[in-house]
Amino acid sequence: MYIKEAKARVIKNSRKERTIEVKFKTNNGFFICSAPSGKSKGKNEVIDFNKKGVRYSVKLANIFLKILKNKEVKFSSIEDLRKIEFILKEFEKNNEILGGNVWYAIEGALLKAAAKEKNIELYEFLLNGEKPKIPLPIGNAVGGGLHTRTHKKKPDFQEFLFIAKEEKIQKAISKNILAYFDVRLKIRWKEKKFFLKTNDENALICSLSNHEILEIMRDVAKHFDLRIGVDVASSNFFDGKNYDYKNKRFLRSREEQNEYISDLISEFDLFYVEDPFHEEDFLSFSSLLNFVKKNKKDCLIVGDDLTTTNLERVKKAYYQKSINAVIIKPNQIGSLLEVKKVCDFCKKNNIKIIFSHRSGETKDNILADYAVGFGADFIKTGLYGKERLVKLKRLIDIQKRIHKV
Repeated sequence: MYIKEAKARVIKNSRKERTIEVKFKTNNGFFICSAPSGKSKGKNEVIDFNKKGVRYSVKLANIFLKILKNKEVKFSSIEDLRKIEFILKEFEKNNEILGGNVWYAIEGALLKAAAKEKNIELYEFLLNGEKPKIPLPIGNAVGGGLHTRTHKKKPDFQEFLFIAKEEKIQKAISKNILAYFDVRLKIRWKEKKFFLKTNDENALICSLSNHEILEIMRDVAKHFDLRIGVDVASSNFFDGKNYDYKNKRFLRSREEQNEYISDLISEFDLFYVEDPFHEEDFLSFSSLLNFVKKNKKDCLIVGDDLTTTNLERVKKAYYQKSINAVIIKPNQIGSLLEVKKVCDFCKKNNIKIIFSHRSGETKDNILADYAVGFGADFIKTGLYGKERLVKLKRLIDIQKRIHKV
């Protein structure tokens, strides 16, 4: 493909924060990709932007993009990103760090253009002839933790999730959304000062405890035949020695945290538990996974802050038997080739793959193509809000295309 123009600019994400959008003009048209931003970040993530800020990163990106302007670039598969990544690394070596979000936006826009050049969909380009499957949606119904900034009293866990079982993605999404509104109604009955507000991910904000929310979630899940789960995001309330619960003041040691999470899995039949321990505690993850296996629980023990889409950390978690599922956030690692390595390792070793949005999202729907193209088992997009729904709509479109073939 021939790159006629290449530009980066600053846009606002769903949290009204600055992020980057990259646009390429080729002989086949315009191709745009924008990068999301996380609020709750693992300390092992790559930096999202240059330390001097988003605007400086965009300025650097435009200097870099001039290198690609008026160039013929051949892309036959995702592996051809090596050419671009080599130039990106050389640029950073001679200048300054662009940031993972800049890599994300540049590579995403290029891949969209490459797929169009071959007259196929992006997910097809990534699959490279492999059979597609549609990931099941995971939706955040109630929020707490760092994603909920406006409430003094809030749940300690970051996310309370519904996970559909339906093979038809449209039915799965519909069930998750209906359950969300049922939860909203039940919280309103239980909490007098519930004002129907939502947080960064459009999840419901309330003052209820983890236990009270899970009771509501369990009842609603039974009605709609859904599974439930939590993103504990425990690194955010680990003080270096104990887990400091604030909704109902309580300090839990590592052992007590393990016992608490194990009890929740048993009591509420949790299908999904993400980051139940702080991001360096591989041993406690392993202990919890052993509990799940020993008691024959159908439960995913998921690494996010623990693994940060980093192959070496995913390998460590696998060999220490710490996880059976992993979150994939492409801008955690920056490089889509690294994302592919992680996904290939997970598929080879039967680790469930969950592609995830970020709390500060854009209206770009590329995450849906990545989830299908890299063979994800689940996709975590949130349940409501235009930045979340656009990704779910793209999944519906992809399933329709697949069934036509």
